[in-house]
This record gives sequence, structure tokens and C-alpha cells, in this order.
Amino acid sequence: MTIVLDRAAKLAWLRLARTPQIGPVTFASLIARFGTAERALEEIPHLAQRGGAKSFVLPPKEDIARELDLLEAIGGRMIASCETAFPPGLTALDPPPPVISLFGQAHLLQQDMVAVVGARNASALARKFAWSLSRDLSEAGLVVASGLARGIDSAAHEAALDAGTVAVVAGGVDIVYPPENESLYRAIAERGVVLSEMRLGEAPQARHFPRRNRLISGLARGVVVVEAAEHSGSLITANYALEQNREVFAVPGSPLDPRSKGANRLIREGAILTEGAEDVLAVLRPIIASGFREPSRDTLTPPAIDFEAEAEADRIRPAIEEALGVTPVEIDELIRQTRASAGAVLTVILELELAGRCRRHPGNRVSWATAPAEA
Repeated sequence: MTIVLDRAAKLAWLRLARTPQIGPVTFASLIARFGTAERALEEIPHLAQRGGAKSFVLPPKEDIARELDLLEAIGGRMIASCETAFPPGLTALDPPPPVISLFGQAHLLQQDMVAVVGARNASALARKFAWSLSRDLSEAGLVVASGLARGIDSAAHEAALDAGTVAVVAGGVDIVYPPENESLYRAIAERGVVLSEMRLGEAPQARHFPRRNRLISGLARGVVVVEAAEHSGSLITANYALEQNREVFAVPGSPLDPRSKGANRLIREGAILTEGAEDVLAVLRPIIASGFREPSRDTLTPPAIDFEAEAEADRIRPAIEEALGVTPVEIDELIRQTRASAGAVLTVILELELAGRCRRHPGNRVSWATAPAEA
């Protein structure tokens, strides 16, 4: 069955996604609890009040309509995570981004992809290898995804442009970054896909890049790291790939070059040593015909919140507030310590988060958003 939201439903979906304090995990919890974005929007102020907020202001409907209208006016489109056109790799994420905005050939998002990433200050040989590898992978029928950064990303996009390439950006889909890649951005927007989960017009910030990297790996069947220093963004992408049950490939480099240390370490830790496209294709060909494997729900997604948990939530709220600190703690630990149902604990966490008092962290952990004042 084909699912396409009408304009009213899409505006409600986008309004919920653009609401402060609502990230992908909270968004998914609200949809699981209330069924529709419209109903969730009606209930959010009540939940926030229960969490201690004195007031809760939703984004103005006019601002949401303006974002959607402007995107469409400049030739873009927005796809909600519940719609059939949403990329299958991102649908399999736990949780998926609520919405994506894009320019270009949306049909490419339904094809099998491989991500090619690496250093911004890449060596000439690494850029040449990334170009050749991406060309060969695209000629073999895979769409090449990357992050439109300098260096390896740019080489990968340039090589795959004729067959189709997907650039995931860290700011709004209408923001060209880095500026020197404007001509490449324009070419990809016309012949490939430029994609983002950020609001239109938002400049890229440091905290946005890990979210972008999560989408790059999520779209792809596998991630190839060509050249990467220790603690680089490319290694973050590789780590996301492992969490998402994607294949990880790494190109070996000189031990004397700091830009190769990250990729070499990945190989020592089990990444597939890659010297050409055939090394990638040999692993990916057998799995391309099958669907995406989703991450373990036990570690990445809290159980659905039970409507009947509010009474128990009222009883355990003081215990949850006492157990929370500025250091993140696993939600499973809160459930164990309070001996309460998962639904009740998650209800309290949701209410505190909507009130702006609680913050989520990777690994299904939570903390106070700021240190609570002394009594």
C-alpha cells in the first residue's frame, strides 16, 4: 500500500518534528502513543505541564506552512518517515528521522547504496582511490552516498555523479557547505539527491554533523572509509554503521600518515580490508536482494508507552527525579531501581523531556538538562 500524507497531515507531522524538546526518539514515542501527529500535538502541553513546565508553546502553524511552501517553491520536497517514498535504509533506523527534505531525483533513494567517506584534508592518492572506487561501485549499480565535505566526500560524489549520488548535508538542504562545493552541490541537486533532516535555512553547526553521519550510514548497505584520522567524523560514521548492522570497509594506508590511523584501526578491529570495488561488491552482492536488518530494539528503542501508565507515573515521579543526575543513566537502570513498569518510567521521562528538564543521550540514557537547584 502506498502511503502519502495529505497537506494537513504533513504540516502536523512537520510541526511535531519541529517542536522544541522533541528529537527523533521522543517523536517516535509520541506517534506510538497517540497514533497521529495531530493527536500528539493536542496532548503535548498536558504532558509538559505534568513534567513541570509552566507553559508549552508549539511552533506557529504559519511558520511550519512557510517552511513547506518555500521548500516546494524552490523545487524541493519533504518526505515524512511514515510515507512510502521514505528511503528504506532510514526507515529501518531506530528511530528514523521524522522528516527529510531533499532536492533532486527522489527515486534514487529507493536504490541500494554504499557510502564512501574519509578525510577532508585527504592525500592526493586517497582522493584518486576514492574517485576510482566510487566510479566502479556506481557502474556496478550502487548509488554512492557521502557528506559533500572536502576531500574524500567530494571525490566520491564527482565520480558517481553520472550514475547517481546522494549528498547528506548537516544544515538545511538549501545551505551550500562548504562554499567551494557550490558547483558540485548544484550538479548533485539536479542529477542526484541532496538530503537533510534539518529545517530549511539552518546553518550547519558542529552538533549537526553526527546526525548527518548517522543518516549517511543508515542509507547505505555498507560504509567504506578511505582515509581517516583517529577521532574523525568518518569513524563516527563507521560506528553508526556497526550499530545499524551495516557492513564496514576500510582502505589501508601508510602507518606513517596520521590520516590513515583511523582506517587502519578499523581493519584491526574487523573491518573488511578494501583494495578495490570487488572487495566491497563481494560482500554486498549476497545481501542486496534482502531487506535491511534493523538494530536491536532492546538497546535502541524503549518499549511503547502505555496509556494506562499515568497513575503509576505520578507515584514514581519523585523516585525518578531523585535518581536522575547530570551524568547520563540508562533508562533500564531507572526501571530496575524504581521497580516500576517500563511504560510508567518512560511516561515520566517523556513528560520531563517535554518540560525541558530532561535530556536524552546515546545508548538509551537520560540526564537532567541542567543541574537542579539546591532545595
